[in-house]
Amino acid sequence: MNKNIIALGFVSFFTDMASSMISTILPIYIVYHLHEGVDKLGFIVAIATFISYGFRILFGYLSDKYQIVKPFVITGYTISALTKPLLAYTSSWQSIAALRGLERMGKALRSASKDTLISSYAKKNQSGKTFGFHKTMDIAGEMSGAIIAFFALWYLGKGDEVFQNIFLFTFIPGVLSIIIVVFFVQDIPYTKREKKVLNISNDTKVFPLLLLYFGFLFFMFDTSFYLLKAKESGISTEFIPLLIILLTLTQTLFSYIFGINIDKYGAKRVLQLSFLFGILSLASLYFSQIMAAFIFLGMFLVASLNSIRSYISQFAKKKGRFTVYFMEARH
Repeated sequence: MNKNIIALGFVSFFTDMASSMISTILPIYIVYHLHEGVDKLGFIVAIATFISYGFRILFGYLSDKYQIVKPFVITGYTISALTKPLLAYTSSWQSIAALRGLERMGKALRSASKDTLISSYAKKNQSGKTFGFHKTMDIAGEMSGAIIAFFALWYLGKGDEVFQNIFLFTFIPGVLSIIIVVFFVQDIPYTKREKKVLNISNDTKVFPLLLLYFGFLFFMFDTSFYLLKAKESGISTEFIPLLIILLTLTQTLFSYIFGINIDKYGAKRVLQLSFLFGILSLASLYFSQIMAAFIFLGMFLVASLNSIRSYISQFAKKKGRFTVYFMEARH
């Protein structure tokens, strides 16, 4: 496998480690420590999501038009690494919303360009395996972050200071990710640009599958609300990270398998299978079968995301532009 893809895998590993440390405990921190309420958590999720997609559209377009790839990746990871630790100094839902929105802007800035790099270095007819490997590294980082959060809460307690120290600790993996992307990832060669009218006729094959995917995602909940449902079901705070470990372990075990099956059977078939997992996840959550809900959610996430990324890589001419239309993670 190309060394740039491996390096980007470790970049995502450390970034997702930090992100998971945040996402695992932030819903509990907002609702039960800051006493802001579930409605405020909903506002934070909505604001962060809106900013993320708004900037993905912008930066995906700019990346394609001006062939800005690695600089966007570096800047995006830097923004994310610097904003996460600042959550330790927040005391209201508004300040958290501002920082989460800024962090999501960093993710939007790097997402399209990062997938362009991965697609450029992937071997022909192996996009499923390549994105499967990359997602495996993502998920392994998420699981590591959840493990760190679990042991911090288990051994240090559940006070505000512990939560704040976890936020501060995210600075370390964030800096490691920046070092790797700066020194160990090569930019793709620039090619001469020709002035021409924007033509999306070559990309129309991608639209139906994306619309189907987002039509299904409309009915899915954010992971934050899965965690709150677990808390309401009687699971103690220090054990909440174990559910994220279960979620990420499920994705880790199945990511590469789904990648291979995408190459073998096609992205559409694997995406259809992922919808079944999503329905089972929501049904399990409704009946308070928390562990089953997280397992099926993990299978849905990894199958659907690998399918969409592989499909875009194979058929979209403007990969950066189309990357902005799907979500890399729902947490």
